[in-house]
Amino acid sequence: LGIIGSNGAGKSTLLKVISGIMCPTTGKMSVEGNIASLLELGTGFDGELTVRENTFLRGAMLGYTRDFMNKKYEEIIDFSGLGEFQDRRFKQLSSGMKSRLAFSIACLVNPDILILDEVLSVGDGAFRKKSERKMTEVIQNGATTLLVSHSLDQIRRMANKVLWLDKGRQIEFGDTKTVCDHYAAFLKEKTK
Repeated sequence: LGIIGSNGAGKSTLLKVISGIMCPTTGKMSVEGNIASLLELGTGFDGELTVRENTFLRGAMLGYTRDFMNKKYEEIIDFSGLGEFQDRRFKQLSSGMKSRLAFSIACLVNPDILILDEVLSVGDGAFRKKSERKMTEVIQNGATTLLVSHSLDQIRRMANKVLWLDKGRQIEFGDTKTVCDHYAAFLKEKTK
């Protein structure tokens, strides 16, 4: 599911409610399955710990055992491309490197639900392409994926349904091409 809308539309708030970080002011939210979410760069990491230590910390926060993380660790580091930075403190990494580590952990621990808020737009072009390929694989393996992005091209490539929000309200929900076309027309009219 791609989620689109202008800044302040409620996209990140919705993801925080689904992730259990926030409680809805009205209604209720029910989620089945384990969630891996990347909502804000650096969330769930300790700047003083190393990349290695943070990988295990983040895995524990996602509910995985040390044994599971030991088995996945090399794959996570390899995918992130941070092999030479494993013993560097997290706070010393660039924002792109932080995002690569967070994305690698989230995608390689086999979540039932993967929530990504603008994280695929961080990092260099090669990593973005690699991330999109991994996202496609995660989706094809049956994980429910929620993706917030201001890139309509990315939403068109990655989502099979789209939710358009504005100020906390649903404007449109449905077919990716249709909703993206309507939103693009809305943006074009808004900039006139």
